Amino acid sequence: MSEQHPAPRVSGPVAIVIVDDHAMFRRGVRAELESAGRGLVRVLAEAADVDEAVAAVSTHHPDVVLLDVHLPGGGGAEVMRRVTASHASPDTRYLALSVSDAAEDVIGTIRGGARGYVTKTITGPELVQAIGRVAEGDAVFSPRLAGFVLDAFSGSIAVAAVDEDLDRLTEREREVMRLIARGYAYKEVAKELFISIKTVETHMSSVLRKLQLSSRHELTRWASDRRLL
Repeated sequence: MSEQHPAPRVSGPVAIVIVDDHAMFRRGVRAELESAGRGLVRVLAEAADVDEAVAAVSTHHPDVVLLDVHLPGGGGAEVMRRVTASHASPDTRYLALSVSDAAEDVIGTIRGGARGYVTKTITGPELVQAIGRVAEGDAVFSPRLAGFVLDAFSGSIAVAAVDEDLDRLTEREREVMRLIARGYAYKEVAKELFISIKTVETHMSSVLRKLQLSSRHELTRWASDRRLL
């Protein structure tokens, strides 16, 4: 039996809003889309945090929102929750575009209502294609990330347990945790997150205390067991 695809719901260029808290990244995405997606994608607005994103979506009613997962004010899931609750733009669809490829981010964002999730290593033409597919109703994932979603629905990942553990950590502690668990040195984590080594040490101590772990080795094993690496 052939796969059934929803009929296209967009005629003409796909209207989008770009949501990311880094202005330079937003400008880069806009430039890439204007180059690779000429005639296919039209950028209506940009937003840097949850409040700006909700306002932009409510005002412009885009076909697709390119949504970063981690944002000031509550994250991408909060944007989707607030727009849905307000019924401001019911036909808008969301495509997560994030540097994070961690299972909890992928699964949490899809549970929040996103139709797809791609990482920031995606090329301009690939992103244009992904936006078009999401606008037409398809679900789009970077290849490795699709496995997380399938595993979550099959029960291979204990999503509830992962969420409960991670709820103890702040967003910054999660970022530090993932990098340390992947083998980054404190100096490398500090450089990656634009914070001091002392701050990394403070976050690491807090992570180990909250997760009741005693070493980096235990943290790596904990994260690996939960497919967070």
